[in-house]
Amino acid sequence: MGSNFVGQMVVVLTGIIGVAIIATLVSKNAQTPEVVNSFFGGFSQALNAATGPVTGGSSARINMPSIQF
Repeated sequence: MGSNFVGQMVVVLTGIIGVAIIATLVSKNAQTPEVVNSFFGGFSQALNAATGPVTGGSSARINMPSIQF
């Protein structure tokens, strides 16, 4: 009984999180294209920096945003 209840709660919580993610991605205020481009641009720079010494490519500089507290 307890295991079944926990499993059902996990399903419900996963559904709620999924709906929240979809709502965030399709909202009018979402900047989804900018976020995706930023992620893949950063990934590309990191990949170039990692493979540069092996492939002989130039070492790419990775610009990390600064976090200020």
